[in-house]
Amino acid sequence: MSDVFTSARLVMRPQRVDDAEALHLAYRDVELMRFWSSGPHASVAETRAYLAARGGPSPWRGWVMTLAGDDTAIGTLAAGEKRPGVVEIGYLLARAHWGQGYAREGVSRLLDLLFREEGARRVFADTDPENDASNRLLRSLGFTLEGVLRGEWETHIGVRDTNLWGLLLPEWLDR
Repeated sequence: MSDVFTSARLVMRPQRVDDAEALHLAYRDVELMRFWSSGPHASVAETRAYLAARGGPSPWRGWVMTLAGDDTAIGTLAAGEKRPGVVEIGYLLARAHWGQGYAREGVSRLLDLLFREEGARRVFADTDPENDASNRLLRSLGFTLEGVLRGEWETHIGVRDTNLWGLLLPEWLDR
């Protein structure tokens, strides 16, 4: 598997601590971070520390999305193996790039990587029930809403429910 993968308009490469300046635009955004597991970042130093903490040994792998021809991070993609063949995904896209299909393109490429290249049998994501954009994205990619876990997360905005979305290998391959 390559450390860098591409789609039509995007390059996805491993996340680096020096992406902090570009990603801080997203991590400081109050609306974007509303449904994240932690609150908005107050400084680039906080974003740098956040990225550094995720750079060590972990079941999670992280990439940044950049526009083709520009190595500036516009968002993130993450995949964490929960058990053999079962992977959780996460993603974040800076507000300036919303509504242009980049999240769909990046997550689609990540799903191709996980299913077609790595042989995952199940990929899942959890979202806040009020995160309409993320819930729409997952549904449009073929994920099935498998349930709502009540009071699942304690976050900076309080205790929150989560929508649990799942996608199986045959469902992705049949698209």
